[in-house]
Amino acid sequence: MQNGKFVISLDFELQWGVRDKKTIQEYGSNILGVHKAIPLLLEIFTEYNINATFSTVGFIFFENRKELLDNLPQQLPQYQNQVLSPYIECFDKAVDDFENDAYYFAPNLIKLIQQYPNQEIGTHTFSHYYCLEEGQTINDFKADIEKAIEIAAKYNIQLNSLVFPRNQFNDAYLNVCSNLGIKCYRGNEHSWLYTARNGEKESLFRRSLRLIDAYINISGHNCYADEYLKSKFPMDIPSSRFLRPFSKKLKILDHLRLKRITTGMTYAAKNNLMYHLWWHPHNFGMNQNENFDFLKMILNHYQYLNKEYNFKSYTMAALAKSLI
Repeated sequence: MQNGKFVISLDFELQWGVRDKKTIQEYGSNILGVHKAIPLLLEIFTEYNINATFSTVGFIFFENRKELLDNLPQQLPQYQNQVLSPYIECFDKAVDDFENDAYYFAPNLIKLIQQYPNQEIGTHTFSHYYCLEEGQTINDFKADIEKAIEIAAKYNIQLNSLVFPRNQFNDAYLNVCSNLGIKCYRGNEHSWLYTARNGEKESLFRRSLRLIDAYINISGHNCYADEYLKSKFPMDIPSSRFLRPFSKKLKILDHLRLKRITTGMTYAAKNNLMYHLWWHPHNFGMNQNENFDFLKMILNHYQYLNKEYNFKSYTMAALAKSLI
């Protein structure tokens, strides 16, 4: 019997992944909504027998600002664009009530995820680290991942999976991951639209095409065979599709957004391939009824494919271990 594979990963970052003030102002409610979204996601994943990977920024594990400052890496990235560095905010003593701020810390959510045995906690680096930005070095990156591993171990979590912030990575940094025991990572779709670039080299043209690709098939189904998955170590488990959040402006196109995803899932199921869907919990921080209803339609389709084609749900680490 065929055994296509369905992977879901979530980039769990809170405000550490949001650096510019405008975005923070616009997205504050989304970030606070994570504290409601993750419990709902866990319940829905349980209902639909979904195994997911929550790739989590290391900062989120801490209880408060002081604990974070007492556990910094030996060296910090010196981005040329200092707006990218979350450490500036850590050192700013003018930040009021930081210790009690739900925008930054969520150890309770880490512990909640741990209560669900079929879910994985992976890493989104310690500090939401940008591997392709000017100023940082490979040794900075190594120190960051070492610290992510250290804080996770305090929760009895062994990190096996990594999702790179903004999907920025290169082969040298993958070698570091391998040496530190990371078994797999989420790579980018195999299309020039999704090739890893830093912020300065990204273009409005590519962003526009990626938006269109969410509704109309430009880049293909982006499904992957076991032979490819087994060809690298750490294992590349590439993205198939970013689950864009509900948009009032674009809701008239939601039937296309759904078809784009379910058609790819069906293709993977029928051809014994892997389909990897991902998003951020803060994408579900607002418009939760619409976002969760849309997710349930995807998962209903998963259950149909599971029954008809033995399409199975895996965490990133479980998939990697099954193929190594």
